Amino acid sequence: VMIGINYVGQEGELAGCHNDVLNMKEYLMDIHEFEEENMTILMDDGVHPDPTRDNIMYAYRKIVAESQAGDVVYLHYSGHGGKLRDDGNDEEDGYDETLIPLDYQSAGQIRDDDLLRTLVIPMQEGVFVTSVMDCCHSGTVLDLPYNYQGEGDSMQEQDFKYDAAFSILGALATGNTSAAASVAMDECCTVS
Repeated sequence: VMIGINYVGQEGELAGCHNDVLNMKEYLMDIHEFEEENMTILMDDGVHPDPTRDNIMYAYRKIVAESQAGDVVYLHYSGHGGKLRDDGNDEEDGYDETLIPLDYQSAGQIRDDDLLRTLVIPMQEGVFVTSVMDCCHSGTVLDLPYNYQGEGDSMQEQDFKYDAAFSILGALATGNTSAAASVAMDECCTVS
């Protein structure tokens, strides 16, 4: 899944995001033998599907559903990133990091919590994922349990409750929404 948003005609228009995606597409096909029919490209160029909030989230759900152990997945986002006040009390700094889709003014930003629930947690074990998020505030936009700081040589573990998250997903997968809600209330998240 490769997303390039130049925000054509909008305030804050960017110039290189389409080139980023097209260069990565060429690289993946020429060097790593990825097949074009296995790529989803979203760009606001009038040729590809628009990188709207719905289209981005659909592309992420689709790649999760189609990926199997042993697959290699490449995710690329080039566009604006942002941050909003944390709405789940799970951020040390009090802010959710966000991706800013083309239609953010009407559809809203994509929070790191959305990406964690839609893309990270449900990805099957054994899928090798590389994600490049070329945007501001991207360091923790996937809410991963580790955060590498480019200055220095240390890796910091984030406070992520894997057991609770997987318990919730397991209960939801079997249709047991009351058990999922119980785990969420007790150990993991704020449910509203």
